[in-house]
Order: sequence, then structure tokens, then C-alpha cells
Amino acid sequence: TPIADLEGWGDKSRDNLFAAINARRHIGLERFIYALGIRQVGEATARLLARSYGALRTWHDAMIEAAVERTQSPDAKKPEEVGPAYEELCDIDSIAMNTADDITAFFSEPHNLAVIKALERQVDVQSAESPEDGSEGPLAGKTVVFTGTLNTMTRREAKASAEALGAKVAGSVSARTDYLVAGEKAGSKATKAADLGVTVLDEDEWRDLAALE
Repeated sequence: TPIADLEGWGDKSRDNLFAAINARRHIGLERFIYALGIRQVGEATARLLARSYGALRTWHDAMIEAAVERTQSPDAKKPEEVGPAYEELCDIDSIAMNTADDITAFFSEPHNLAVIKALERQVDVQSAESPEDGSEGPLAGKTVVFTGTLNTMTRREAKASAEALGAKVAGSVSARTDYLVAGEKAGSKATKAADLGVTVLDEDEWRDLAALE
């Protein structure tokens, strides 16, 4: 079925899509996401999604998982009540539940999945550049979660230091988490990390690993 004939695609969304394809056959992930025309996903949000998930297949699979979770928990009022994939989506800066719901609704529609599959045959979607690209060291490419109260730095400072060393900072613990840095009153995230076998560090251990003076 031609993309132009697929149900649910208006003229504007279709034109944006074809313009992105015609501009180049090699397209960055953030431009690809933006061109899909998902409600509330503008250029800034597309960039956040691309940087957070890195590759098309990773993002695609995570969004499908989040969509299934949302379908199974339609009345949930908090991200953690929906499921880990949905919660991870909501942990991305600036993505609230209403935006996450629009994204998961998009991935709940079979014709939208057909569009993405058709596009994958037409373009080469290049993975997003991330802070860890070209970095070396124990944190390069690792996913870190901070929880609890930190005594020697603010949460913003901790996030900035981790990203400067090539790590990705997430807001929730999942099987993809490499390190959980647990401050005081760590709570349920520390319990979940232990259940998943994630390495848990206290603040001093984190500073040693990150070589923070």
C-alpha cells in the first residue's frame, strides 16, 4: 500500500514525511521521528527521543512496549503505575504523560506501524549522536540512575557530571540500567535495582568511579 493511501495520514503529515525523505535518503533519527507527525512531538521532543534511545530499532521497540503497557493500564494516573517502558518514556525531560499518551497511541495503530516499516525500506535512519560518542572510560555508554538525596552535589550537577563522562542518565531503573547511585532515602528504586541485578553505588563510590574531586 502506498504511504499516501494509508488511513489516518493527512496532507500535512504526508507532505512533511515526503519532504524529509526527498531531502536525503540518509536521515537522522530525530528528523525521522519529527517527520512521522506524532501529536505533540515537535523538533525539540523528537531530538530528546532520539538522544534518549539512540537508534531507530531501540526507540521503535521501546515505544511498542510502552504502548502495550498503556493499553493494559488505561486508567493509571502515574507513569510508574503503567509499566517500566512507559515510565522510562516519561522520565525524559519535558515529556509528560499527555505527550507519552500521544506517542503510545501512535504506536497502537497498525497503519502507523506499517508506515514506519515502509519507510525503513526507503531510507537509512542514522542513529543519534549521544554524549558518549567517542568517549572512553568506565562510564562511556553506560546508563546511570540517581535516586535519594545526594549530600555533595545537586541532582542537576550529578546528571551533568555523568553526561560529561559519556553516560546516559535515566529517571527510572530498568534492565538496561548499569548503575544506580543511591543517596539517602533511596526508596523503591534501590529495591528494584537489587531485584534486577543492577550495580548499586553509594555517593562516595560514585565519586570514585567518576573520578570527581
